[in-house]
Amino acid sequence: MNKVYLAKPIVAKRKQSEQKNKKFTFLVPDRSLLFITAALMLFGLIFTYSSSAFESGNLFKRQVIYDIVGLGIAAFLSQFYLKIQEKINPMFIIYGAWALLIIVLFMPKVANVHRWINLGFFNLQPSEVAKPALMIYMAYYLSNISVSISKSFATILPPLIITGVTLFLMMLAPELGTPVLLFCVVFLLLFVAGAKIKHLLLVLACSVPIILHQLIFYSYRLKRLFSFLDPEETAGTTGYQLFQSFLAIGSGGWFGKGLGNSELKLQYLPAAHTDFIFAIISEEIGLFGSLIIIAFFVWLLVCGVNIARRSKNTFNSMLALGLTLTITLQAFFNMGVATGLLPTKGLPLPFFSYGGSSFLITMAMMGMLLNISAVENKADKKI
Repeated sequence: MNKVYLAKPIVAKRKQSEQKNKKFTFLVPDRSLLFITAALMLFGLIFTYSSSAFESGNLFKRQVIYDIVGLGIAAFLSQFYLKIQEKINPMFIIYGAWALLIIVLFMPKVANVHRWINLGFFNLQPSEVAKPALMIYMAYYLSNISVSISKSFATILPPLIITGVTLFLMMLAPELGTPVLLFCVVFLLLFVAGAKIKHLLLVLACSVPIILHQLIFYSYRLKRLFSFLDPEETAGTTGYQLFQSFLAIGSGGWFGKGLGNSELKLQYLPAAHTDFIFAIISEEIGLFGSLIIIAFFVWLLVCGVNIARRSKNTFNSMLALGLTLTITLQAFFNMGVATGLLPTKGLPLPFFSYGGSSFLITMAMMGMLLNISAVENKADKKI
């Protein structure tokens, strides 16, 4: 009788302690990452307003709404992402991304491409959704393989197949910029995970015919390549946009013409508030200001890599690295296009280019990265 009687309060205490453990505790993310996110959001709003001032006042209002929603998404994911991910099979996320990439092919063309699903209040771009989906799958696969990834080529076949299907569906849209970006990120993840160099070189060799096919089959891409090689010669035709970007960047000088004082955004530079917004940034705040923006993205890259290195498990590490590379490489690709270092790809500048899908997904990825950093910080304190 005494044993039974004494057991009741012990069980009750255990239940109370379990309930206390289930209570929400605020996770503190990496402070540097928080500052970078806030700063890039602020800079992005300023230059969205400046670059789109002569397009429509509604563009900036919409971007403010996207920023508010994106901030909410990032805040939520910074606290709960990994807990939610534990309950979802990553393959379901990939299948969902594939479904969206297939659905968009049946949507009406916009500018001769199938890239957006019109939801009435919002245009969803499935290729943006595919970015974090593919990174989640890669992290899941690399954290669950039972043998060393360098053992044989067969170990890297599953992620290559999943990546190949994802990129193939994007290229049907047609789209090349995002597939190239994601291919580069997956390639780097496999390299970091320990895949043999000869296996990766084989993957590169197999990708060359696909790239050549995309350039030849879609003749406008070949024209873009020639424009990139000689922008002055094609300044009046296919190289017009790139040449105007050069004029904007060059006229900015060291310190720029001042915020809002860009002249090239006055209908001279197409896509001034989207793909070529970096040219307007350079024109208004000059080389010095542009280097500050670049420094923030480099700082983001360093922070993300450090979070990946500190992570206690492979999933968190690979996901942190994948998300970081996706955001920062896209930024460097965009700035490389605007400065003539890379052929035109049509990739937006994260945090800066106008658009809903791109910004919201970027903020979602930042929220996921913040959550990983917060969980790792909490684990470090316990130790």
